[in-house]
Amino acid sequence: MSAEANADRRVLVTGGASGLGAAIVRAAAAAGHGVDFTYRASQAPAEALLAELRERHPDARFKAVSLDLADRGALDAFCEAAEAESYYGFVHNAGQSYDALAAMLDQDRAEALMQVNFFSLTRIAKSLVRGMTRARAGRIVAIGSVAALRANTGNAAYAATKGALIAYCRTLAIESAKRGVTVNVIAPGFIDTPMMAGYAAHRAGMERQIPAGRFADPAEVAALAAFLLAGPAAYVTGAVLPVDGGLTAMMGVHR
Repeated sequence: MSAEANADRRVLVTGGASGLGAAIVRAAAAAGHGVDFTYRASQAPAEALLAELRERHPDARFKAVSLDLADRGALDAFCEAAEAESYYGFVHNAGQSYDALAAMLDQDRAEALMQVNFFSLTRIAKSLVRGMTRARAGRIVAIGSVAALRANTGNAAYAATKGALIAYCRTLAIESAKRGVTVNVIAPGFIDTPMMAGYAAHRAGMERQIPAGRFADPAEVAALAAFLLAGPAAYVTGAVLPVDGGLTAMMGVHR
């Protein structure tokens, strides 16, 4: 489908102001979609991205919305308003991390993480999927993680949120497939974004363990999201697609 044909097919992206989210917003805009994106604390990057999009794509509509997905009241209000917006696509990119050994989890922190990474997805999807099924056309893409596919020390809570996300999306996929709605999960490995700054001292060693020998560029992950939003992806649903440079394909112990 051409960019012109996508003009009225609006997309919502959570956590879209920076990093991978901004790359997804740009990719969707380049495909001709109008894009609304949420952000929590990144007001300046959100405003800069909005100005960039409006300059590059003057005929499309873009909007940035401040939203804390951990605030259930604010999320409910946002979803009630979103129901009237007739979104064609929804990309749940927003997420948080919490590192702790599995036997040492703090339940309050784990539940807060689950709210942002998982329950906010279900709440927004609940609001949008009804309009998609009525239109018999829609695309939902959730950003998961290879952490849900392969265990990693300290990632129990984060992996659990992404594992729940995968199970939910697979179920929603089969429940909505006959109505023209696709639901898929992208499971990235390590992406070269500011979120990885804390691992800078370990980066070289981490990259040596990735078959591709490097972290992903955000645009490489965003390109898959843009494809899943596109017409030719209509028969792809219920899939979990790693974008990890071969990380999950490799046996963990090697010479």
